[in-house]
Amino acid sequence: MMSNFRLHLLSLSLLVGLAAPLGAANAQASISSVGSGSVEDRVTTLERISNAQAQLLQQLQQQMSDNQSDIDSLRGQIQQNSYQLNQVIERQKQLYQQIDSLSSGSNGAQAGGGADAAAAGAAASADSGSSASSAAPAQTGDANTDYNAAVALILEKKQYDQAITALQAWVKKYPDSTYQPNANYWLGQLYYNKGKKDDSAYYFATVVKNYAKSPKAPEALFKVGVIMQEKNDTAKAKAVFQQVIKQFPNSDSAKQAQKRLAGL
Repeated sequence: MMSNFRLHLLSLSLLVGLAAPLGAANAQASISSVGSGSVEDRVTTLERISNAQAQLLQQLQQQMSDNQSDIDSLRGQIQQNSYQLNQVIERQKQLYQQIDSLSSGSNGAQAGGGADAAAAGAAASADSGSSASSAAPAQTGDANTDYNAAVALILEKKQYDQAITALQAWVKKYPDSTYQPNANYWLGQLYYNKGKKDDSAYYFATVVKNYAKSPKAPEALFKVGVIMQEKNDTAKAKAVFQQVIKQFPNSDSAKQAQKRLAGL
């Protein structure tokens, strides 16, 4: 046991001797510091800090996981809402396409000449005859059901005269329905396609006067201006187009009105 101690002491002496050229004072200070236990205190402190940081990191990871779950849930809800909105937009596009097709059909019949005009007139007479032989759908007493039935006469059955009769009865029977702006707009469009511009302007103006906050109002007012322009009443047409721009400045109808004004 003593021999081992002597060997250890000898080795320590040799190490001190080798380190002497580098500075005996520094070597003695390091040994003194280690012997004081300050290193152990530092290690203990570092361990506590490390444990606290590990716990904090675990909490942050859990919070990130929870946040990711919330984000995934919100993303799913947003996708569902987007799908529903796209369905509504697509339905609106279909309705506007139907309206445009009605307008195009009316303009095409007026612009055609010779055999085309005769054929169009014959087709119109045949359709009018079939419409006259068919009665308008009976009203059920439910505003939504009756409105849909009247619109079906336009979009599905192409019975425009019957649709006018049905919609006129509908606007009188259900004055408080939220579909009033749409029904009056349809009447304005149907009369316009028949070439009855005064009747058409009346129903378009009704939309603007009674339902100014309706999405149909800007286009209805614009179409009143178009009718005035087609009747060569330039002064009224200008006044109406200016009103569209003033009353509905951010609408597509305002942009169209601006183009019309530039051409007057």
